[in-house]
Amino acid sequence: MKTAAISALMLLAGATPVLAQSCDEFWYQRNMIFKEAGYCFKTAKAIRNFGNAGCRYDDQADVPLSARQRAEIAEITSMERAMRCAP
Repeated sequence: MKTAAISALMLLAGATPVLAQSCDEFWYQRNMIFKEAGYCFKTAKAIRNFGNAGCRYDDQADVPLSARQRAEIAEITSMERAMRCAP
């Protein structure tokens, strides 16, 4: 997807049109929110990047997130879908 199209999608999603981010950057941002909230990661990639020290929640549905964090995750997930990032 071209940078202009990504910027347009970001504007529609309410994001600041900064440099287009990659799927890996979106993945990292989304999972950083879960890490900071105490999620225990299951995939090797996530554990390698974030570790599980101090984690408290095995199920994402149990992670206490603010409305703002939930909105940010939804926005990131929407961008990942728009960019056709792998799950």
